[in-house]
Amino acid sequence: MPIRVLGCSGSIAAGCRTTAFLLDEDILIDAGTGVGDLALDELARIDHILLSHSHLDHVLGVPLLADSVMRRRSSRRPPITVHGLPATLDALRQHIFNGAIWPDFTRLPSAEQPILRLQPFQLGEVLQFGERRIEVLPALHTVPAVGFAVLAEQGSWVFTGDTAPNPALWQRLASLKVASLVIETAFRNDEAMLAGVSRHLHPAALGRELQQLQQPAEVFITHIKPGELDAVMAEIAALDPRHPVRALTAGQVMPLA
Repeated sequence: MPIRVLGCSGSIAAGCRTTAFLLDEDILIDAGTGVGDLALDELARIDHILLSHSHLDHVLGVPLLADSVMRRRSSRRPPITVHGLPATLDALRQHIFNGAIWPDFTRLPSAEQPILRLQPFQLGEVLQFGERRIEVLPALHTVPAVGFAVLAEQGSWVFTGDTAPNPALWQRLASLKVASLVIETAFRNDEAMLAGVSRHLHPAALGRELQQLQQPAEVFITHIKPGELDAVMAEIAALDPRHPVRALTAGQVMPLA
């Protein structure tokens, strides 16, 4: 059950792609610009897209993917299911699939057989995809947002999503075996005010958050802005964290047992 990192940057530049993870071959977790690195046949194999929130760097791939694969998927296959909070799905309907920004692919190529279907979930829900189980975790952001845990017996893969300091997350993780934690750190310490307003983390806040992780998980940093990797990771290293902490990289494959 591998998880492939398609994108993990806070914005775009050469070599920088925004958040997207591919679980096995058929489940996307967020759909940022990293989705564009998938071949057309790989895109056509995706059956589910899980969205952490409605911001563009996490959803941009949804409308473009729909357009790319509409002619490639058999009419006998069900629509690609886009899973999200009700507020996230409402934002897609109102602001993307509105005919002004993009055609409504929840009604194309026909209302009877659309390429996309929107499916709401709730915080704390465990989504079942065959034998795979993904729990919806709490996040704190400027819009309704969540993280995800891909559950596994040997330890779960946890993605915080975009989040400010979040006690509810650590309360849940205290009773969940975590193998890998993918956690955002979007700003440098000297941008702490900006991080607070935009409800993101900076290295000092990350350090306080990781003190609440009471198990020997690997920690991977995501959502660093282009050009800021060295500065942010140097500030994280200066914290002398007790967990191994590395920057997440696009193309990385994270095995999950």
